[in-house]
Amino acid sequence: MSSPAPSPSPSPASVPPIPGPLVGTGWLASHLGRVVVFDASVGAHRGGPQRIPGARPFDLDGQLSDHDAPAPHTMPTAAAFEEALRGLGVGDGDAVVVYDAAGIYSSARAWWMLRAMGFDRVAVLDGGLPAWTAAGLPVEDGPAVYDGPRGSFTARPHPGLLVDADAVAAALADPAAVVLDARTRERFAGSAPEPRPGLRGGHMPGALNLPFGELVGPGGLMRPAGELRAAFEALAGERERLYFSCGSGVTACVLALGATLAGYGETAVYDGSWSEWGMPSDRPVVVGG
Repeated sequence: MSSPAPSPSPSPASVPPIPGPLVGTGWLASHLGRVVVFDASVGAHRGGPQRIPGARPFDLDGQLSDHDAPAPHTMPTAAAFEEALRGLGVGDGDAVVVYDAAGIYSSARAWWMLRAMGFDRVAVLDGGLPAWTAAGLPVEDGPAVYDGPRGSFTARPHPGLLVDADAVAAALADPAAVVLDARTRERFAGSAPEPRPGLRGGHMPGALNLPFGELVGPGGLMRPAGELRAAFEALAGERERLYFSCGSGVTACVLALGATLAGYGETAVYDGSWSEWGMPSDRPVVVGG
């Protein structure tokens, strides 16, 4: 059923505390109208035919990426991010829940970007729009939209959550750190072509492969914290400093979400990911498992 554009942000007195980095459909349903809801879908799911009531667009394929950067989905400048979030009506006192139409995919990128800009009252909707509709909860027709008042969002960048190629190179040489690649095993090994033209196949020497889909369990929900911890420890061992990469910095954030749920505190996402490292350059690349 269609409805008017989302209302302005709720008053500070009505904003609920965010219980953690992940919330379920029941929690969101009971707090709908008191939190800002973002649809962060990308690709074929961007601008889909249905939305959670009141959802606003967190457009990773549009204004919420830096299109002057050589790699897709690059984080905008703090000033550009602040302007975009104000235009979407977000205030400093709001609470935010992010979802995407694929389930657990690009929503984690929006969550991580907000945290990187110093905004911690944000969570990912577990299972995304598929879990919401499977629960029989209401939707509105049409893509996410917002044409309400401007907000007061202030970007306060948190250094170290998004890192560049030099920081990743240093992590690869650091025995206390591990770099985990969220791409499929075939792309990691270089046996499947990269979806973006001009990129080399393979992976960074010393990186380990943890496909992001392996952190998602039955019903498209994130696996329990204990299972997530076991998945990371199987690769990282006792190392607690984790760096994440993927194709363009999107699904690396699913690993960041999983690591946060698993109790890791020293984590970073390589913003350029393979779209930068895999470009023709003198950055080393290896193939095979």
